[in-house]
Amino acid sequence: MADGYSSQAHWRDSARPAKFFIVDYRAAFPLLLFMLHIRWWSFILAVVAIAFFTLLERYGFTVIVFLRWFRSLLAGKRKFSRPWWK
Repeated sequence: MADGYSSQAHWRDSARPAKFFIVDYRAAFPLLLFMLHIRWWSFILAVVAIAFFTLLERYGFTVIVFLRWFRSLLAGKRKFSRPWWK
């Protein structure tokens, strides 16, 4: 084809995240919530979710990796070898 894409997708393309134009697939639920319940708070929630997932993708994080990074940020640099209750 003229644009460089064939009609058959390669199996390596299956790992790419799904997108709706430029919006990440994880923001689909807040968008659906906004479409079903059109209010200002649901619009703001959808915009914040889209911005959050766009920033995660911009910095190369997935949601799981971001939560692990945030947990380690909260835990601090000092790690204890024994549980706190002993």
